[in-house]
Amino acid sequence: MSIKDVARAAGVSTATVSHVINNTRFVSEETRERVLRAVEECNYYPNEAARDLVSGRSRILGLIVSDITNPFFPELVKSIETAGFERGYDVILSNTDYDPARTSHYVRRLIERQVAGVALMTSELDASLVIELARRHVPVVILDMDAPGVNMSNLCIDYERGIDEAVRHLVALGHERIAFVGGPPRLRSAARRRAAFAQSFRRYLPDAPPPAFVESDFKFDGGRRAARGLLAGAPPPTAFVAANDMMALGVLHECRAAGLNVPHDVSIVGFDDVAFASISQPALTTVCLPRGEMGRLAVEALLETVDHPERRGVERRVPTYLIERGSTGPAPRTLKARARRR
Repeated sequence: MSIKDVARAAGVSTATVSHVINNTRFVSEETRERVLRAVEECNYYPNEAARDLVSGRSRILGLIVSDITNPFFPELVKSIETAGFERGYDVILSNTDYDPARTSHYVRRLIERQVAGVALMTSELDASLVIELARRHVPVVILDMDAPGVNMSNLCIDYERGIDEAVRHLVALGHERIAFVGGPPRLRSAARRRAAFAQSFRRYLPDAPPPAFVESDFKFDGGRRAARGLLAGAPPPTAFVAANDMMALGVLHECRAAGLNVPHDVSIVGFDDVAFASISQPALTTVCLPRGEMGRLAVEALLETVDHPERRGVERRVPTYLIERGSTGPAPRTLKARARRR
């Protein structure tokens, strides 16, 4: 069935049918109901591609994430998809696996598909991509990047508050030998988390020896490797802060494999509060980054520039806070280096 069939069945012009479907002009309630009945009876589906071609704007949002296998991202994707659906938008998902070249490819593909806007929820971002999006007048919301600009909104994560709460918590439990397991230093989010830890450590333990830092990959096995090396040191740390929960769970696994009791011998704090954090053994103390709030704010910020392209983008701040669970406890008086050497 075509729009002409709907118009014939409703006894109106094709223009009237179009105005009812697209809500572009006032139509009396009686006529609107007649058109909608005809649409249903004719089983008519508007041609979305043609509609987008005429309006110059689709009802599709692009979403780019770093690693869909990391439990952090599916929860974020779900919240963004839900927020977009509630506002009449579908979402196209792309996964970069922390590869800048793939990020560039997906951005250009989304531009070609004339999406209404793009949510770049990834850190491996070339500044030239932002320039390209701005040149094409594609609205974008970027995770933890620069200040807002034309067609560009920013989602700013408060890493500093959450990590400060984590360090303060461990210091209050008597820990002084606290190691930090970070993400890839080329990623801005990883660099900010490491800097936040260093600042908080100096604040609360100004006279303690410098903490140990290990750069890893945000993955479970990366946390295991980092813990293995740190536990082999003398003296080993009595506590770990990991830049995300997957590495923290890897640290937990390696500590238990080394014969250490968590939290009696060693304490562990993660970052993100993924679903697995609350069901690990013991449950993981972690800094919560609320994905539901994050996704909602990302879509709101993005649609600000979609709906009002003449305005500058906006910045939305996402709070973080510590959740205390079973993986942290008082610092032990002594900790023997019982890590297995492999």
